[in-house]
Amino acid sequence: MALREQSYLILLALSQDPLHGYGVIKAVRELSEDRVRLGAGTLYGALDRLAGDGLVSVVKEEVVDGRHRRYYDLTGHGRQVLTEETTRLSRLAAKAQRRLNLQPGMGA
Repeated sequence: MALREQSYLILLALSQDPLHGYGVIKAVRELSEDRVRLGAGTLYGALDRLAGDGLVSVVKEEVVDGRHRRYYDLTGHGRQVLTEETTRLSRLAAKAQRRLNLQPGMGA
């Protein structure tokens, strides 16, 4: 199952610990080296799709300073899909490096 970049980054953000929405937004910014900036609408739309696909689930809800906060985590299926997509992307990057005659870890 190929994932859109935003979905891949959201799953990767959730790969270590459950996070609430703002935590996911911050983690995605860090993982993408500030290239991908998710707005709340985009994030929650993606989380709803990922939950509908059985890749993430809500694991905790609380109210902090009058604001409702939901924590999301990967499901077992979500971890499997993330692992498979990471393997696929690694193979693709290795092929690209060979085609471009690049040493691993070097830019153009």
